[in-house]
Amino acid sequence: MTAETDPRAVMERAGIAETAISVFERQLADVRAGAGGLLRDADIDPYHAPSLDGAPADTSALRGTAMIRLNGGLGTSMGMEQAKSLLDVRDGLSFLDIIVRQVQTLRSTTGARLPLSFLHSFRTSADSLAALAHYPDLAVDDLPIELMQHRVPKLLADELVPVSWPDDHELEWCPPGHGDLYTVLHATGFLDQLAEQGFERVFVANSDNLGAVPDPGVAAWFAESGAPFAIEAVRRTPSDRKGGHFAIRKSDGRLILRETAQTPPDEQGDIDRHPYTSTNNLWFDVAATRRLLDENDGDLGLPVIINRKTVDPTDKQSPSVIQLETAMGAAVEVFEGATTVEVGRDRFIPVKTTDDLLVVRSDCYRLTDDFRLVQVPDEIPFVELAPCYKLIDDFDQRFPAGAPSLAEASSLVVRGDWTFGADVRVVGDAELGPDGGTVPDGAVLGA
Repeated sequence: MTAETDPRAVMERAGIAETAISVFERQLADVRAGAGGLLRDADIDPYHAPSLDGAPADTSALRGTAMIRLNGGLGTSMGMEQAKSLLDVRDGLSFLDIIVRQVQTLRSTTGARLPLSFLHSFRTSADSLAALAHYPDLAVDDLPIELMQHRVPKLLADELVPVSWPDDHELEWCPPGHGDLYTVLHATGFLDQLAEQGFERVFVANSDNLGAVPDPGVAAWFAESGAPFAIEAVRRTPSDRKGGHFAIRKSDGRLILRETAQTPPDEQGDIDRHPYTSTNNLWFDVAATRRLLDENDGDLGLPVIINRKTVDPTDKQSPSVIQLETAMGAAVEVFEGATTVEVGRDRFIPVKTTDDLLVVRSDCYRLTDDFRLVQVPDEIPFVELAPCYKLIDDFDQRFPAGAPSLAEASSLVVRGDWTFGADVRVVGDAELGPDGGTVPDGAVLGA
């Protein structure tokens, strides 16, 4: 193996931390040994999550809580070239604006310091920090507002060696999935800083989930549970049919999180057998996590996920590569005594597609004075838009007057290229056909 094809040599030249190199080498060895495959229903049993009902509602647990938001994703699936969290999501505010204002409000109403840090990737750091500069009082003492995710080489699919792409050397690299959070915490000493300042627990969530407020009740539940690690779970709906879900592994009785990439296609949609999905809202105990990371040299041994792509995602003729990733929630099988807790859908408002964005921008939610998204109807409608709405610019062009009213809707399925006028209202189930056209101002669909 040459210096150009040896992953360690490639990563050392790029200045990657030793802990991250060691973790990547372990993952690559696992893949070469056959890991990263699918996990079938025959190997797991269903899991039923305990409920949050009856949790204490005092604010004292927030005083020992720090917060990390995952902010490493570009909005590439929506045609964006910057951090997805910079997207205008409600009332002229971005995800970042709302997240920061949620935390600022909680600080003022509870007296908790609530330090907020963002886990950035090499692709989202600059734009995000520029946006966060508008909040000069965000930092708490000397705790950083940015944690930098590592990067790892993409591997040629057949040879499992780092790809070379002279046309754009940046495309030779990829983020290693949000499971890299633990490696970052170990490599930077961030948990040591938190412990020194008296913080006992950390709440972690995706930046595109505006329901993930550091809630006093959930913080109090976790503090009293004695668990070292917990994930907030919600009941799956048809919109979550392709999402990861919790299960019990038959071979050892461990609670696990089976991610979408680990689920066979023919078993993706069984929401009755596997009724709980992960919100990716995590809580972990600082002392327990420091101890486990120290014992394992920063590598929790999370199961590797193989993500198959082309080296240039916009060129399907470019070489086939694999990206080695891990999921943050997979640590549920690593911590002895880890658990989940069922929470309401108000804590899980993800925006993964323009379908989701339409709902969040609609009257299905209202933004309160403390910057929480509050659900208006009892049930959120199912929305499925045609492929021509996938990219954010195309999406905005088709809703020039804003989102239609969906508060009375059960579902909205758009098969063709339709442009919506102002004050459109959807009632019950509505479907627009493939021919396309214009939905006139004031139209009522589905009634």
